[in-house]
Amino acid sequence: MLIQQNVDGSNFFNRSWAEFKVGFNDSRGNYWLGNDQLHQLTQKGRYRLRFDLKQNTGPWYYAEYATFTVQNETYNYRLQVSGYSGNIGYDALSYQNNMMFTTYDRDNDLSTSFNCAAGNGGGFWYNQCASCSVNALRGKGDSFSWYRSAGSYLLQLSRMWLACQ
Repeated sequence: MLIQQNVDGSNFFNRSWAEFKVGFNDSRGNYWLGNDQLHQLTQKGRYRLRFDLKQNTGPWYYAEYATFTVQNETYNYRLQVSGYSGNIGYDALSYQNNMMFTTYDRDNDLSTSFNCAAGNGGGFWYNQCASCSVNALRGKGDSFSWYRSAGSYLLQLSRMWLACQ
C-alpha cells in the first residue's frame, strides 16, 4: 500500500498538522496517506515499511524496515521503526526512530534552535532535523535527500510503502 510519494521535491509537503492528519494528494502524483490512517493500520497489523528512492540518474535504491508502527495523535504520531535492510547503504531513518511528527504549525522535534519542518519545507518525523528527508523541499534545509556516510543522495522521487508481515 502506497503511503507517501514525492515526485519532485516541491513544497507540496509543507502542510499543516490537520492536513497530515487526514492525508492529501495532487494531480502530479504527490501523496500522503494520513497520520490517522497510518496509526490505525500499524496498530491493527504487523507491517514492513519500504522506501523506493530515485536520483536524477542511476539505479533505484531501496530501504526496508522489518517493523513499522505509528502511535496515535495523543503521542504526536510517534514513529517506531527497526530492522533495516536495503541497497542504499545507510539506515538513515533510524536517526528518526521514536520521534514525534512535526509540521510547521506543531513543533515536536528535538531541535532547540528552530522547527525542522519549517526549516526543511515539509512535515515528517524529525529528531534534530533529519537523515531521511523524503518530504523536504529540494534545496532547503536537509533538502530532498537520503543521508549516507559519504554525503547525501539528492532525490528526484521517493515512495513509501506498507507491506503486510
